[in-house]
Amino acid sequence: MNQKTIKQSTEDLSVLKQITDALYNKEPLSGPNGVITKLIKRAIEASLEGELDGHIAENSLEDNDNRKNGKTSKTVKSKFGAFELETPRDRNSTFEPQLVKKRQTTINDEIDSKILSLYALGTSYEDISNHVEDIYGIEVSPASITSITDRLIPQIAEWRSRALERVYPVIFLDGMFFKVREDNRVITKCMYNIMGIDSTGHKDILGFYLAESEGANFWLGVLNDLKNRGVEDILIACIDGLKGFPEAINTAFPDCQIQLCIVHQIRNSIKLVSTKDQKAFMKDLKTVYQAPNLETAEYNLTELSEKWKKYGAAIKPWFNNWQHLSSYFMYSASIRRLIYTTNPIEGFHRQIRKFTKTKGAFVSENALFKLVFCAINKITRRWSSPLQNWALTFSELDIRFPNRLAYV
Repeated sequence: MNQKTIKQSTEDLSVLKQITDALYNKEPLSGPNGVITKLIKRAIEASLEGELDGHIAENSLEDNDNRKNGKTSKTVKSKFGAFELETPRDRNSTFEPQLVKKRQTTINDEIDSKILSLYALGTSYEDISNHVEDIYGIEVSPASITSITDRLIPQIAEWRSRALERVYPVIFLDGMFFKVREDNRVITKCMYNIMGIDSTGHKDILGFYLAESEGANFWLGVLNDLKNRGVEDILIACIDGLKGFPEAINTAFPDCQIQLCIVHQIRNSIKLVSTKDQKAFMKDLKTVYQAPNLETAEYNLTELSEKWKKYGAAIKPWFNNWQHLSSYFMYSASIRRLIYTTNPIEGFHRQIRKFTKTKGAFVSENALFKLVFCAINKITRRWSSPLQNWALTFSELDIRFPNRLAYV
């Protein structure tokens, strides 16, 4: 047995003895005073000393006056407990430690992963800190949690600029409101999400956009972003009366067909009808939006307006928006059910709310983006199957929109 092997065996026995002694004496193995924590501290500090020696030796020709220059101390967290780590310095400040980097405060990805996982579930900073302390016996400050979750920001930027499919047969657009702190006050901001159905029938979230002011300019910017990311064509856009959107879509995707949400139009109309007449009014309104074809729907709408003249304000929007409200009549029942309402993206928004409901107000836009991004990742992970009867839907759309679909 050579000297190196003998030395290694001696060190292994020494470590084993320390752990065994701690067990016999009922001393803690983890935590600030745990024997394993102390061994980890000692091992890391020895490795950092070795890194510095190697750095000085490798750069001795360029920095012949460089040498060791004391140590800096910082609190480092591990799954076995927190401890004070002393990192050696060099005189010329060219040493960059690799095992534990300069601004690194944790040495175990498990802790960071646990924090990110709890954060993604919408857990508050206080509860995250309590969970981590219960599991690992270390305290995590709000600043540390923010620092860890900020690692999501580059991922969000990459996700929001990723390449998209060339053609989307159907997209859904809708907004949700959040309270965000800005300039020492809380303001309400609207985040618009875009859900796309690709040529294979799978759902995906194409992006989210925070609206400063809704209008044609805003929507043109959103649609141009989709184009810049590779989208060449959209067949049908399902929306809820978004201001300025029809003008913008006609500029960016002039052949796109717009379908306004029937359900939202019904809700807006029924609010303008007296409670005692609502049941009878709805019975007649159903003959319009549930008509078997466009001609019957237009006839029944005229009849509705004649019978309920006193509720002209409730009926007038149907005439004003009829071009975009009636698009779905040209399709079979299965496609009608898919596009006549924005329910698919509203259902997605309800799932988002499960993750954000604990937040009274987000401290910044980045905080909002981080949590919504985490929620999107968790929700879309379950979207592994295409829409029901997609093959028939695709075939019908291919007939309605010849030479525009992407074949896979």
